[in-house]
Amino acid sequence: MNREKDIQVFDWYRMFISESMSPTYLGEIAFKTAIMFLFLIIGLKFLSRRGVKQLSVFELAILIALGSAIGDPMFYQNVPLTHGIMVLLVVIFLYKIITGLTAKSKIIETILEGKPTCLLSEGRIVYENYRNVGLPYDKFFAELRLKGVEHLGQVKKAYLETSGEISIYMFEDDKVLLGLPIYPELIESPLESIDEPNHYACIHCGNVQNIENSKHQCNVCNQSAWIIPKSNLRVQ
Repeated sequence: MNREKDIQVFDWYRMFISESMSPTYLGEIAFKTAIMFLFLIIGLKFLSRRGVKQLSVFELAILIALGSAIGDPMFYQNVPLTHGIMVLLVVIFLYKIITGLTAKSKIIETILEGKPTCLLSEGRIVYENYRNVGLPYDKFFAELRLKGVEHLGQVKKAYLETSGEISIYMFEDDKVLLGLPIYPELIESPLESIDEPNHYACIHCGNVQNIENSKHQCNVCNQSAWIIPKSNLRVQ
């Protein structure tokens, strides 16, 4: 049995070029990369025109498949360009067929694209929906803060769209409710004790209820971490 050749540590020629390839092969890699890149650009012209942040899970899967298809022919010498181009054409063809089916069938559209999820309603987190999507609180609250939201009572509805974006609908000023403040420093430091009965906001679900002590559990999420809610209007 032949012993494998020992690998020399920090062999710069092996690390940057290759022991089995001529340095001139880099020129072929550059040429194949340019060809596959051009075909990818042409292929994307036939796909969705939406931005990356607006892509659905299905469309992201298509992009990943395209990336895999163009990667191998770029630098593997035993993978010809025609193989990569064929994969690109098949992926684009399937995309066109599937998007045509989703336009005709609501069921197929829901399976592939998903549907918006209501995360917040009437100033309160829809706890069952929120728990199922697994969105971190800090990311969700950051999205709200970027839209000028100070507390959840200012928000009438918030939806997690299929693209991953969050759409927010605000209350009119005369309908703003008591709500959970979403300042990070407040959420990270809930009240250690409650000295007098009053309305308090649960930091886990945003539920506001009248409680008498800090050991009182939230009647929505069964947690017991509270902060004082706010009812100020949104600054335009």
